[in-house]
Amino acid sequence: MPNIKIFSGSSHPDLGQKIVDRLGLELGKVVTKKFSNQETCVEIGESVRGEDVYIVQSGCGEINDNLMELLIMINACKIASASRVTAVIPCFPYARQDKKDKVGSRAPISAKLVANMLSVSGADHIITMDLHASQIQGFFDIPVDNLYAEPAVLKWIKENINEWKNCTIVSPDAGGAKRVTSIADRLNVDFALIHKERKKANEVDRMVLVGDVKDRVAILVDDMADTCGTICHAADKLVSAGATKVYAILTHGIFSGPAITRINNACFEAVVVTNTIPQEDKMKHCTKIQVIDISMILAEAIRRTHNGESVSYLFSHVPL
Repeated sequence: MPNIKIFSGSSHPDLGQKIVDRLGLELGKVVTKKFSNQETCVEIGESVRGEDVYIVQSGCGEINDNLMELLIMINACKIASASRVTAVIPCFPYARQDKKDKVGSRAPISAKLVANMLSVSGADHIITMDLHASQIQGFFDIPVDNLYAEPAVLKWIKENINEWKNCTIVSPDAGGAKRVTSIADRLNVDFALIHKERKKANEVDRMVLVGDVKDRVAILVDDMADTCGTICHAADKLVSAGATKVYAILTHGIFSGPAITRINNACFEAVVVTNTIPQEDKMKHCTKIQVIDISMILAEAIRRTHNGESVSYLFSHVPL
């Protein structure tokens, strides 16, 4: 693959390394440091003139610092005459702030702000995974490839859950119904959803299960889990409704605040997440967390983009 350079930001260097290993390349040299006043300074350590540049940086950890670092890296490559700069953002930051609600009429639409910042910094293309809301793609005037963890999730279910033919795929909220029905259709099993009523953000008041999970394995599927209040409530609801086992499969395991304690105390067989966000530290404190590696999906998306091939194959297949 000539004329390609892949750089990794400091948010998830392990994922960046896995991507280049898969492609048979070396990570580009980049030095990131902070001045004493906490300003971020990035130096690209090799020529990018006329190159197709990919910068891997996930929206996790110190999110604001990592976002700023990504913007500076894009801009540094752009003004160093890179022919095209693609931001590979496995977990898109601020994706939950994607609309104004009826309640908070003066709420910001921060996902649109992040989209504007990425465009202004000089990004020509975005590759991301399982956006919280698909309409975020429309916030950009540049191409956005929103990849899906679904093929990898289906593969994991078939390989690791023996009774998967007698399972029910469950969405912990109405918003995830489309994601869950797609997985249930491809496995040819039933689905259910949980209707939740919130009194305020991050606090669930009451849950109602719509569907049947009695004497079945229940698999909760969602795009992200932050404080894990919702999925732990949902797991209790499923067990009380007669589910024999409960698994949770999440694309982005943010796990902030009391999340790990809640998972340890909950009745999950396993909580399965992808490595869009680094999970090594979390796994030390919680044996229930298991990780699906999605570096091959991102690597194949980069290869296909660089070679001008279609990426849509990845929406339904895991590259070998």
